[in-house]
Amino acid sequence: MIVIMAGGRSSRMGREKPVLRVAGVPMLLRVYGEAEKVDEIIVALSRNTPRTRELCLREGVPFMETPGKGYVEDIIYLLREFGPFVGVSADLPFVRAGDFQAIERAFDWKTSLTGVLPLRLVPRDLKPVTYGGYAIVGLNAVGTEGEEFFELSNPLLALNVNTPEELNLAERIARLVGK
Repeated sequence: MIVIMAGGRSSRMGREKPVLRVAGVPMLLRVYGEAEKVDEIIVALSRNTPRTRELCLREGVPFMETPGKGYVEDIIYLLREFGPFVGVSADLPFVRAGDFQAIERAFDWKTSLTGVLPLRLVPRDLKPVTYGGYAIVGLNAVGTEGEEFFELSNPLLALNVNTPEELNLAERIARLVGK
């Protein structure tokens, strides 16, 4: 199962990120469209994201409500609800079906996998969260025993849209790559 995380407060953006458009398509629907090629999906939203709920209802996208108290709390809630799953942020507009397939193939359904990119693959205009020579991306496998890094190869996973500037960059990239 793939869970699209879409219940955050979007404090840096100042408005609900999942409904914001990149190349004319809400980011949530961009992520959903790729994920549905791979596995069963559910969108995790919360009281923080009423417009996202409306989008899901309008588009027939399956969703559930989490407590919305924070990312870690919601992950724990979802793990109790579904058991191990692949999780992705709704604000990764350039995630591809192949990215989901790669992490699912590597997932043993016990050990959590944190999706990372080697810094050499990160486009220089992007400023991702880094740790130990890697960019941390919003695609993970959530298990119950331990955690490991999992190297991905799609450089555009480094663009997690959190600010208006990153949204503008995503729009420019979408025009360049035709996505």
